[in-house]
Amino acid sequence: MPGSPPLTERQEARRRRILHASAQLAGRGGFDAVQMREVAEAAGVALGTLYRYFPSKIHLLVATMQDQLQHLHTTLRKRPPGGATAAERVAETLMRAFRALQREPQLADAMVRALTFADRSVSPEVDTVSRQTTAIILDATGLDDPTPEQLSAVRVIEHTWHSALITWLSGRASIAQVKIDIETVCRLIDLTAPDGAGRQGRRG
Repeated sequence: MPGSPPLTERQEARRRRILHASAQLAGRGGFDAVQMREVAEAAGVALGTLYRYFPSKIHLLVATMQDQLQHLHTTLRKRPPGGATAAERVAETLMRAFRALQREPQLADAMVRALTFADRSVSPEVDTVSRQTTAIILDATGLDDPTPEQLSAVRVIEHTWHSALITWLSGRASIAQVKIDIETVCRLIDLTAPDGAGRQGRRG
């Protein structure tokens, strides 16, 4: 939590066990399968300890999403996207993120539901998820100094990606449709580049 002292090594290890247990339970049975007592048992911690780390199931699942995005970001940094334009690189990155979530639909559904249900008390955790997503998109652009317009485009892309995830999880959009929507919105990155700089690489 913001303003809290950093966790000790033991506390960090405990937190990792809790997040792992949360992801495992959600992966097997979705949102409803994540019960605080069961998470505590699976993580080998007392229920009171679990509540000290995460005041509610929503806090826990939003933190689980942040943790999953962090792992994804690490993987993406090891194997960066190879598109010729910033738009292509961002689209490739987000589709890779989408496919990673697609492999565990129950977990994805649980995390997205938690984000949707989150109230003001979960704002710091939701902000962290948003910052993590923004960082993944910005890394993919390869832009050292994005313009305010490009940063605005990144926010629109983030909203679209989140919305596409919800429509896919609810069965209202196919993967093919999601891909088209993501590729379309990612063009904003190149369209907002100063003097069309982001459009190089399209020629020929």
